[in-house]
Amino acid sequence: MDQPLKDLGDYLSAALPSDIVGAEVGHGELTLAVKGPAIVRVLLLLRDDPKCRFEQLLDVCGADYPERPQRFEVVYNLLSLTHNRRIRVKVGTDEETPVPSVSAVYPMANWFEREAWDLYGVFFENHPDLRRILTDYGFEGHPLRKDFPLTGYVELRYDDEQKRVVYEPVKLTQEFRTFDFLSPWEGIGNVVLPGDEKAAEKP
Repeated sequence: MDQPLKDLGDYLSAALPSDIVGAEVGHGELTLAVKGPAIVRVLLLLRDDPKCRFEQLLDVCGADYPERPQRFEVVYNLLSLTHNRRIRVKVGTDEETPVPSVSAVYPMANWFEREAWDLYGVFFENHPDLRRILTDYGFEGHPLRKDFPLTGYVELRYDDEQKRVVYEPVKLTQEFRTFDFLSPWEGIGNVVLPGDEKAAEKP
């Protein structure tokens, strides 16, 4: 079952040897690793080549691996209705290096790339309208990065005196990640409740 996918991977690697750095089949899916500047060229081949015909871009998403020099992966999931196949294409990048936008190849990539920019901070070069799409106006940071604090940097509330929504720095009564295990969140301690004596009874 994996042989047709392996053959397709070999075909693509031979067609663009300087652009595709890896092709592997796993769990019944073909994954290509591609150099960032070549992503438009690779997707054009996948869309237009008769042996490929990946007409639909299903998704563009991101992944964050802070320990890597290229901490981000941009992942493109494609579908060929003609050949009933799926393929995954991955591009690595860092916080500074832009990835070419593929919205001219697949117009629906427009909003997916905006989402990746908003949540991960991956910059897409030549995007027609690269701005935030999910977070609020004036939001700072990119909330799906692994180093983004779980509590965020600001919180908002409605101020009855000012009659408007106000932003304030996050205020916590206790450090979010440093639990002292004396917090009321941990329970009520060694208080004996009615019925607890039954647990000590021997059968």
